[in-house]
Amino acid sequence: MDFGIREENRKLLDRVRAMIRDEIMPLEDEYEREVNTGDRWKYTARQAEILEGLKARARAAGLWNFWLTDSDKGFGLSTVEYAHFAEEMGRTPLGAEVFNCSAPDTGNMEVFERYGTAKMKQDWLEPLLKGEIRSAYLMTEPNVASSDATNISMSCVRDGDHYVLNGEKWWASGAGDPRCKVYIVMVRTGGADAPKHARHSQIVVPAGTPGVQILRPMQVYGADDAPHGHMHIRFTDVRVPAENLLLGEGRGFEISQGRLGPGRIHHCMRAIGQAESALELMCKRSLEREAFGKPLALLGANFDIIAECRMEIEQARLLCLKAAWFMDQGDARAAAPWISMIKTVAPRMALKVIDEAVQMFGGQGISQDTPLASKWTHVRTLRLADGPDAVHRRQIARAELKKYTQMKI
Repeated sequence: MDFGIREENRKLLDRVRAMIRDEIMPLEDEYEREVNTGDRWKYTARQAEILEGLKARARAAGLWNFWLTDSDKGFGLSTVEYAHFAEEMGRTPLGAEVFNCSAPDTGNMEVFERYGTAKMKQDWLEPLLKGEIRSAYLMTEPNVASSDATNISMSCVRDGDHYVLNGEKWWASGAGDPRCKVYIVMVRTGGADAPKHARHSQIVVPAGTPGVQILRPMQVYGADDAPHGHMHIRFTDVRVPAENLLLGEGRGFEISQGRLGPGRIHHCMRAIGQAESALELMCKRSLEREAFGKPLALLGANFDIIAECRMEIEQARLLCLKAAWFMDQGDARAAAPWISMIKTVAPRMALKVIDEAVQMFGGQGISQDTPLASKWTHVRTLRLADGPDAVHRRQIARAELKKYTQMKI
């Protein structure tokens, strides 16, 4: 197994790393302060100047759309190689978007590229690839246990040349963004007589279609994540042209598995990047701050804490790269248990490292004066996003037990 990166791509990664350190991170605080200026759900002139300016510089430098790992439009990175880029981008909340590698857009762009019609590619894929618009992926529902995706219940009924959608979705990440122009929506098209994994489909719905109502932004530990947002949306007799259905009725799970596998790896590597930045903050704080006449590094168990954080980051990185390697072999079924392992391990590890950094900062660590509280909140959501820990552990255990029994697990 090769977890390395080709020399030409290592040089590319060095350029990304330098831009993150020298240009993006110095603007983080100013960008975040602007969120509370005026309407939280609109970008201020200064926010737009910062974000669009950084994006323009990245694109002009050719540092753009690294996530296209299986496309002639990208850099030809393997999933393993892209994992190294995702880790660096995870160090800053602006990183992924500056290089046009943000979720849920990356997954949606993959769907449009693989399964979209020529019109979808023109209307949605091209502006997404250029970073001109944003998108959302609507799957989770408030009234069913969506961790079992076969429960998804939004009604999608054929009516002549249209489908009619009724139901609710929540945790629609990015749907609050004023630049969000299109949704990909998981719906139910099949009845109880259809096979369980052939009852669902995916359909493209332009934002602002009549009958689509944004009910509220969902809060994550009291934060609404404006202007990006995670929205609760109601669909009431929403009519969508029949050609907006992707691939055909009953193929929703086929699409979602192709979309979610790489995305989970991307999330995990970004979480590792957040853990790295938290460990850096912890180490600097432990050497600069004194108590009881000594630097914090020399007090209590702080040597052991720092060492444990380093070891756990390294372990998680290796597991993530192994999952990426399996993805690169082209067998999604063989990769699945490894993706479930890292999807469980990486957020838990990052949470621990961030929490230890908070402890090193004391009261300041939970305040707005460091990025640690925001990092912790974001990473905590990853233990639920794209499947909660319990579901992934179930998949890991099933794969393990099948080695020893013919019994249906």
